[in-house]
Amino acid sequence: MNLKEQEKLSLMDLITQFFPETEGLNLTRRNQFKVLFILDGLDECRLPVNFKDNETWSDVSSPASLDVLLTNLIKGNLLPSALIWITSRPAAASKIPPDCIDRLTEIRGFNDAQKEEYFRKRFTDENQAKEMIDHVKQSKSLFIMCHIPVFCWISATVLQNILEEKRNNVVKNNQADDASKTLQESNTEDTPKTLTQMYSHFLRFQIKQSRRKYDGEHTPDVSWDKDAIFSLGKLAFDQLERNNVIFYDTDLEACGIDVYKESVYSGMCTQIFKEETGIVLGTMYCFIHLSIQEFIAALYAHLFLDINKKYVFDQDSTEQKNKSETMTDLLKTAVDKALESDNGHLDLFLRFLLGLSLQSNRRLLQGLLTQQDRNDQSKKEIVQYIKQKLEAYLSPERSINLFYCLNELNDQTLVKDIQTHLSNGSLSSADLSPAQWSALVFVLLTSEEELEEFELQKFKKSDECLVRLSAVIKTSKRALLNDCGLTDKSCPALASVLGSDTSLKVLNMNNNNLQDSGVKLLCTGLKNINCKLEILSLKNNCITEGGCHVLAAALNSNPSNLTELDLSENKLGNPGMKIILTLFENVQCRLEKLKLNCISITEQGCAALASAFNSNLRELDLSRNQIGDSGVTEISSLLRNSQTLQILRLSDCSISEEGYKALSSALRSNPSHLIELDLTGNDPGPSGVKQLSDLLQDPNCQLKTLSLKNNCITEGGCHVLAAALNSNPSNLTELDLSENKLGNPGMKIILTLFENVQCRLEKLKLNCISITDEGCAALASAFNSNLRELDLSRNQIGDSGVAEISSLLRNSQTLQILRSEFG
Repeated sequence: MNLKEQEKLSLMDLITQFFPETEGLNLTRRNQFKVLFILDGLDECRLPVNFKDNETWSDVSSPASLDVLLTNLIKGNLLPSALIWITSRPAAASKIPPDCIDRLTEIRGFNDAQKEEYFRKRFTDENQAKEMIDHVKQSKSLFIMCHIPVFCWISATVLQNILEEKRNNVVKNNQADDASKTLQESNTEDTPKTLTQMYSHFLRFQIKQSRRKYDGEHTPDVSWDKDAIFSLGKLAFDQLERNNVIFYDTDLEACGIDVYKESVYSGMCTQIFKEETGIVLGTMYCFIHLSIQEFIAALYAHLFLDINKKYVFDQDSTEQKNKSETMTDLLKTAVDKALESDNGHLDLFLRFLLGLSLQSNRRLLQGLLTQQDRNDQSKKEIVQYIKQKLEAYLSPERSINLFYCLNELNDQTLVKDIQTHLSNGSLSSADLSPAQWSALVFVLLTSEEELEEFELQKFKKSDECLVRLSAVIKTSKRALLNDCGLTDKSCPALASVLGSDTSLKVLNMNNNNLQDSGVKLLCTGLKNINCKLEILSLKNNCITEGGCHVLAAALNSNPSNLTELDLSENKLGNPGMKIILTLFENVQCRLEKLKLNCISITEQGCAALASAFNSNLRELDLSRNQIGDSGVTEISSLLRNSQTLQILRLSDCSISEEGYKALSSALRSNPSHLIELDLTGNDPGPSGVKQLSDLLQDPNCQLKTLSLKNNCITEGGCHVLAAALNSNPSNLTELDLSENKLGNPGMKIILTLFENVQCRLEKLKLNCISITDEGCAALASAFNSNLRELDLSRNQIGDSGVAEISSLLRNSQTLQILRSEFG
């Protein structure tokens, strides 16, 4: 399409030019045709792709500019029934409005294991493959770049060539016994440690190969065609400035390039498109990879300075024509230009440009680049200049690239300084400068260990720390930002992370002070199609009904990923709860766990739960809300028809006998789904315990975990509970009767459960139940069962009780956890 960018065509005419066989077809007939457009390489498109300002166009037969056709096709104004598949680099893809995207697929590069696998497949000799892998691993910047498959190929090509040349030289010198000399034993200048060195070697290798192939040269030295490389460099630089990666005959001619001079261009620039479908569209060219274009562009900038004594930026300005420029001027200007770029398209160019300023790297290109007399002074000046830039507030992407630039200049001072802080554990108390914050981000992102979990408390509990380290959060899978005093100031950075290409699946913001204003800011990221968050915890953040509105709207617009939401200990009230529960009316809602613990709801809020009980919800926590018996009755009526709810927590909900009766009745009518029930801190009375016991003895009851902590249960309640559980012993694995008035008699009754060979209890909590030494003798049956965990804390057990327990422990084959506080 780039070849037709100046033309005005109708959509039908455009399609016909590329596919003549479609002439005469009416593609607007939905029942007759299904149309799929594949727009391959949007990043290569030279059209403005101006979604914001282009006019709306819906007539497939009326001519318009190609940019208007393209944007309206993607927006669905043209052929709205058509399917569109677009491939692109991220920067260009970001131009497409999110509401035009139904599905996003990312093609990632190699992970660490695949990087090594590449070298092992490339080199069948295991020792040689290991040698290559060990070398690229020595440099973090090289190993990180190996996620790009073509960089693995470049590295393998260069390292293999260096090794072969080294061994050939050894053999020629009659030192065959040293022919196994490895890369690591080679001269450090011979083996690339930085990107600049790697690409310099690659250029040398390509030029030597082409000389052998086309000119029959077999000399060990490189014979440079300076004019040809200068022309190729001009093409690379001019098109890089324009953000173009595809070139045409006119572009090459403007740079004085002879396209038939294959001996120079083979291996660096390749022809990728020829005549098709009988229509002469012209020929298109590109470098074999964008990084090659960036390297050649940087090389051109140095050649231009060598030849003209001026730097390549703004080369036509009258001001520059009248003065001579230095290397330092070139490098400083390049740093400024790269930092001004919104999408970082000059980042790698800058790294190459700085690397090529070093004398050691220029020696690799001897005969092409002149040697610099003031090289050391230029390096000191540009290193200092970059460090000054790092003191400003830069985006994480730009600051990280500046550290890669310092690496190309062999300066590690900032990185080593922050590594000292990390090893000393002094970060939380250190007053870091902006440059040091950036260094910390760089160190964390280039760590050999994959960052599964980011915990803010390990650094500094502040909004500033979160904002500074947002690039690190972006790469982690779990972000633990709880209990850090965060406010709405941190939310724009978090929203940016959530709306980006991130690995983040779990976000814990519990016990901060985001308030409704922070939630509103956070929601700009939550509703982004890129957000893949699965667990969101916003417990105790001063969120009210107002925050619920924006949160529900955001989650409803992007509902297919979130499976767990915690809004406990916020001031939602009944209105806020009802708003949140509207999420379950969306058929795409995937929420499985909802925690609304202590949110000031009453029985009035429980009626709104109907949609939740008809959804995918598996776990519901309404603890510490004053829903009372009438609220539980409302919930119970919904439980009768629930097919998914497995865990229900109703601790401290002011439930009494009537509530237990309603709950037990509902679960008896639909007993097969609920596996965990928490009724801590309620008061069932003897009648309520009896109602619950009737449920437990139902053979269809599937409860595995039951908490009746602090339920005013006495010895009498133990009798009915034990009888029920003995009649249906095969499911319950965890029982909590802590903080009840069981005493020794009650405990002994409960322990009779373990005399039943079908008993499956693994966890028993009898914390603070007023037992003494007398009760410990009854533990014998428990220690000979499946019991793995026993809690006897806060009981008056003396020495004889301890002795009893100790003797039983000697013979226990299963107990793993014993909690006790012996007096």
